[in-house]
Amino acid sequence: MATRILAIETATAACSAALYIDGDIQERHALAPRQHAALILPMIESLLVEAGLQPGQLDAIAFGRGPGSFTGVRIAASAVQGIALGVGLPVVAVSTLAALANGALRETGEQGILTALDARMDEVYWAVYQAGANRLPGLVGEESVRKPESVEMPTVGNWVGAGSGWERYAGTLAASTGEHVVRLLPDLEPRAHDVAMLAADKFSRNEVIAPEAAVPVYLRDNVAREN
Repeated sequence: MATRILAIETATAACSAALYIDGDIQERHALAPRQHAALILPMIESLLVEAGLQPGQLDAIAFGRGPGSFTGVRIAASAVQGIALGVGLPVVAVSTLAALANGALRETGEQGILTALDARMDEVYWAVYQAGANRLPGLVGEESVRKPESVEMPTVGNWVGAGSGWERYAGTLAASTGEHVVRLLPDLEPRAHDVAMLAADKFSRNEVIAPEAAVPVYLRDNVAREN
């Protein structure tokens, strides 16, 4: 039987929903700051109608759990909780930074991704990822929120910089990461397509949570000690 997963990503200025059916992914996407609440449910409905599915016929619902915009991440968590509770489905929580890294891997084919999203307050949400044997991103170290001048990265290898942090703090991040960054994707946004890909992998390993546990991850509160 085909695996069917609905995925939502609203943690940044981009808003998207995707439907994964046994490896095939259909997506709705818009770059629409502050319009996520109005857009996400019609996107979901459009995908399900096109596929001829009811929510109860899904196997799981996935969402980008952050870090990102406080309001945006809450919108995704609330939508997922509402749907999953209503039809009794498990939830797959996917890091927004991992989704961003997966998009960069798909676009470039490189092995290492340095993700940086603008976190405001002169900080970035930061994480280092390397492609695994399955070509999905594996986290190196921990996700954190920190000043762009204090980011940490491996000292060897070639890396791609991805995310809005590379646009706002390009000079500072370049100085912090040295000559190992071979390409920048400052306009790349995390998308539901990549949330769906990562969620399918997690679902295959039964890494699911109950709907009420689908809560945002902001990083700012729980990693201040690491800065």
